[in-house]
Amino acid sequence: MTAQQVPTRSEANATDTWDLTLMYADDAAWERELGAVDTLIATLVAHQGQVGTSADAVVATIEAREALMKTAHQLYIYAHCRYDSDSGDAAGQGLSARAQAMVAKAQAATAFVEPEVLAVAEATLREWIATHPVLSQYAYYLDVLLRNRSHTRSAEVEEVLAQMGEMAGAPSSIFGVLNNTDMEFGTIQDEEGNDVALSHGRYGKYLESNDRRVRKDTFHTFYKSFAAHRNTLAMTLSSGVRANVINARMRGYNSAVEAALAPNDIPVAVYHNLVTTVQANLPKIHRYMDIRKRMMHLDDLRIYDLYAPIHQGVELAVDYREGCQLVAAALQPLGADYQTALSAAFESRWIDVYENKGKRSGAYSTGSYTTAPYILLNYQNRLDDVFTLAHELGHSMHSYYTRRTQPYHYGDYTIFVAEVASTLNEALLVNHLLKTRQDPALRRHLVVQQLEDIRRTLVRQTMFAEFELDMHTRSENDEPLTADGLTERYYDLAKRYHGPTVILDDEIGLEWSRIPHFYYNFYVYQYSTGISAALALADKVQQGDAAAVTNYLSFLGGGSSKSSIDLLRGAGVDMASPAPVQAAMDHFAVLLDELEQLV
Repeated sequence: MTAQQVPTRSEANATDTWDLTLMYADDAAWERELGAVDTLIATLVAHQGQVGTSADAVVATIEAREALMKTAHQLYIYAHCRYDSDSGDAAGQGLSARAQAMVAKAQAATAFVEPEVLAVAEATLREWIATHPVLSQYAYYLDVLLRNRSHTRSAEVEEVLAQMGEMAGAPSSIFGVLNNTDMEFGTIQDEEGNDVALSHGRYGKYLESNDRRVRKDTFHTFYKSFAAHRNTLAMTLSSGVRANVINARMRGYNSAVEAALAPNDIPVAVYHNLVTTVQANLPKIHRYMDIRKRMMHLDDLRIYDLYAPIHQGVELAVDYREGCQLVAAALQPLGADYQTALSAAFESRWIDVYENKGKRSGAYSTGSYTTAPYILLNYQNRLDDVFTLAHELGHSMHSYYTRRTQPYHYGDYTIFVAEVASTLNEALLVNHLLKTRQDPALRRHLVVQQLEDIRRTLVRQTMFAEFELDMHTRSENDEPLTADGLTERYYDLAKRYHGPTVILDDEIGLEWSRIPHFYYNFYVYQYSTGISAALALADKVQQGDAAAVTNYLSFLGGGSSKSSIDLLRGAGVDMASPAPVQAAMDHFAVLLDELEQLV
């Protein structure tokens, strides 16, 4: 039989792809705008050496930098979307490489700005902020800058660091090409005996198969490719970790994790509190694994069984159009204005829906201050994909509200708060399905879905966070990160988190080699803190608390106008305390009790 091949980009239906003409009519228009960057750089650089002479000079310099970076970021997003649509397309590859070089050049040109601002005496700068009507609009930004003064280097050093940014990002780029373009993942036979070429999207699909033989074959076949490239992948990841460690040292931080968290005013204690709290609650996860094994009627529970349906009799297939309708209905509690923004996402082609050959795996929301908040999916007509759609729409609506509300300098938000908006949407979707669907089997499925959300988003991401911290700590101690060492430590960590009920196949030790988020510099822990905050806020919204909805939408529009901790406090949750994480784990225990009653 002929294997079912992944379609090419040219075979995709245009209505199911994102509309990049919202940014540029075509590549030629992109080229013309790229030519304007040098002029914008020259305009900015003309201010060098003059920034600290007056409040007007500070304003003029910052505005010139903003004009440059608005254009640079829009150019980058277009090229980034072109490349991620089909990484095998030579034209897209060229645009992406040139865009990365252009952004590095633009960032290098801005390197003098903050050191020159910080060269002004603090008392003088604060007086200017208090008396200058335009500069006062930058008050919080400048306050953050002053607090991070000790980690900002001279203009010359900042320029070198900015120019090195392209090289520091190389490990992630290399991993992306290897993982998304060069690697082949073998062929398996599906439930009907058809030969199917594995891909990232199909790996997830067939790992959820009701046929255990398909799950087993999928797992072992998929990991053969990573085993074959394990040393290259270890060297690539080690280089990315080392870049973070060197950056932290050059900026005078005590550790790489502090360097990642401090600029956003996140205490390192938040990271350690998360890991410690989840570790203390691992017996709840082990209990869930025991229940899962019994519900699946398995003599042994393997790692490749953990994504399969826990029970039979639930129809999980949901096509994309129906998924959009479900998400819109679930998010009705957030109000009419939110619904209008959702309609724009669906109707204006902000979303690239289906998998194609060469397309980046997974899902994400992207965009810049001047673009639509685009979404990349690899939709496979599963209920899980509906939740992914809701999740990424949470990010995009966060971007939409922030950029509609805030000026450019506050027109983005930290990763720490980003996962709150996405995970709250998922919680509202679960609640909607529980209210509108009467099938007892589906209710059991949705209870399991909530358990899985907490396991995968809070607990699994904390496992990743613990591994990431371990890698950086070892690198800080000048210990090499080899394929064997990474595999052994990851296997031991997976064993501790999953507990004695789950039998781990050796291949799970290689999972580190396929996780793109390990290249994102302490990103993953924020999934865990995000779901903890989101569950608390979703509970208030679902109760019909009008003030809670108003506060939440204000949070979405807050951008980076306050610290992440303060923005969440305004929405109604304090993430400086371990209490929200513990509350989420307590909720997990309640769901476990309900699951046992349902079955």
